[in-house]
Amino acid sequence: MTNRTRTATALVVLILWATLASTAASTRTRWTTAQLEELRSMSITELPPLPPDPTNRVADDPRAADLGRRLFFDTRLSSNGRVACSTCHQPERGFQDGIALAVGVGTTARRTMPIAGMARSPFLFWDGRKDSLWAQALGPLESPVEHGGTRAQYAHLIAAHYRRDYEAVFGPLPDLSAVPGSAGPAGDATAMTAWSTLNETLRDLVTSVFVNIGKAIAAYERHIVFGASRFDRYVAAVTAGHPGDDVLTEDEIAGLRLFIGRANCSQCHNGPLLTNNEFHNTGVPSRPELPLDRGRLTGATTVVGEEFNCRSRWSDARQRCAELDFIVTGAHTLDRAYKVPSLRNVAERAPYMDGGQLATLADVLDHYNRAPAAVGGHSELRSLRLKSIELRQLEAFLRTLSGPVLVDGRAAAGATP
Repeated sequence: MTNRTRTATALVVLILWATLASTAASTRTRWTTAQLEELRSMSITELPPLPPDPTNRVADDPRAADLGRRLFFDTRLSSNGRVACSTCHQPERGFQDGIALAVGVGTTARRTMPIAGMARSPFLFWDGRKDSLWAQALGPLESPVEHGGTRAQYAHLIAAHYRRDYEAVFGPLPDLSAVPGSAGPAGDATAMTAWSTLNETLRDLVTSVFVNIGKAIAAYERHIVFGASRFDRYVAAVTAGHPGDDVLTEDEIAGLRLFIGRANCSQCHNGPLLTNNEFHNTGVPSRPELPLDRGRLTGATTVVGEEFNCRSRWSDARQRCAELDFIVTGAHTLDRAYKVPSLRNVAERAPYMDGGQLATLADVLDHYNRAPAAVGGHSELRSLRLKSIELRQLEAFLRTLSGPVLVDGRAAAGATP
């Protein structure tokens, strides 16, 4: 064979190798039109403008948001002076705490939920027992294991330290001179007795201040959002006609294919926030040291009779409460059903599930792959029968969903007062 022949042969081999490699890469990253539309629908850029909150007239008032920000970090909003909203919702951790059960003045029975993007959720908490951000903010304030304080205590705090800013948003504070320092419908026996001695007018005046605290905090929390992740950059690339192989690895892309395909993750984790905001029983084990939690079965009934729900006299909407109008209660399918959390930044939020029962993402994927029977109610899961390599690829993809958590466009870690 002459040198010229050897050179020509080598050139043909190189061209063939390059063609095969290019074809393989093209096959690996090729998406159908329907798949591209699904990927586009999951991009953070597809998130529509934040809708108004008719239950909270100051939801979009910058003065209310500024007041709410300071209240969010104020440890005086607790019975021991050491617990603030930010104790569990830590900006540097994406507004969650990284532990199995939240700890305030005591230890709770649930995992802290992240609050980024929660302004778009019709129901709050793992069981959906609140139907607005401001109602959600009020719950922990009176919980004996979270903030542990009372309505009167908080009203006096506003009068002593936030009067001017409060009145700029909500109007004049009521006269609290006849109100004890600690009184409320929840709390210790002394506080509850003090509350019962107040006439209805005084109780309403104190409650109005308490409600406005929640509405100010909610105005701040509306600005806590997810930023773009590597996944979003990948979607931008492939929907613009680029391969995107320089954004995600081969395993991450394979995991994405499983996510929207055979693993069926996107049935519940869909849309720009990767949640359908619904409630499902997925057979998560209970914590043996705690009473059996019925999840949405209890939460749905609770929110209908909730003191501060959309229909209450404390709501600024009252007549426009579609979610409550069509809520389902008492159905056996709600037993141990829990809210589907957003998967954005999921890799930063171990441990997982309503009580932190699963320690790692690998544990979560193993649980969904095995689909064990539920300890209560009926699990909706069916075994995925995925191979070990496919589980690793799914986990690799889930890690691409990490991005910044932003407050008014700034990184959350810099959001403290």
